[in-house]
Amino acid sequence: MPLHVSPAPAPALRSVLAALGSAAVREAHTPALRSVQGPLSPELPLPLHVLDVRDPISPSAGAPRTRLAGWRFLIRGGDRPVAAADTVLTPDGWAFSHFFEGPYLASTERALRQAESMATRHQPRLLSVPDLYMLTLWLHGDTEADPATGAPAPADLLIPLAPAPPGIASHLPYRVADLLPVLSLRLVPPPLLESTA
Repeated sequence: MPLHVSPAPAPALRSVLAALGSAAVREAHTPALRSVQGPLSPELPLPLHVLDVRDPISPSAGAPRTRLAGWRFLIRGGDRPVAAADTVLTPDGWAFSHFFEGPYLASTERALRQAESMATRHQPRLLSVPDLYMLTLWLHGDTEADPATGAPAPADLLIPLAPAPPGIASHLPYRVADLLPVLSLRLVPPPLLESTA
């Protein structure tokens, strides 16, 4: 298997396990999670990074900056994922944030299967581009890297999850060096129109 899934911080996993055993499941806005009969288990922890768009994204600017926003776990009920759980870092350590479901759940699982069929090993992460409402599976080439740090390297792969922004194909692997210039064009604010009055 070419994916090298890094273990999540133990407190993050414990917070999800505690939430699965609490009233949080019954109170979640996730019908699929509430309807599962039988045990639920958190699997495939992925560090969730956010692309910092305050800096320009260009080859001359170097690697774009990212920050770790949390860890996401797929929640399996029976033979399929039924929800996901996010954790966040608080002043007191890692804490459960929320459960959710939706299109990114199936899309994440599909992208992970795609990545497993590739010939090279990768460390899977998630990369969010909030200004474009975009989430990608980030396949980092350094499988021994600290999953909580680092920036996308030019040769790393990004697989946009569905739904992707218009004009960007979901589930098509892009090299970071190829996709980031496209994203930078979309992240540039439109020029202000000059008043002729």
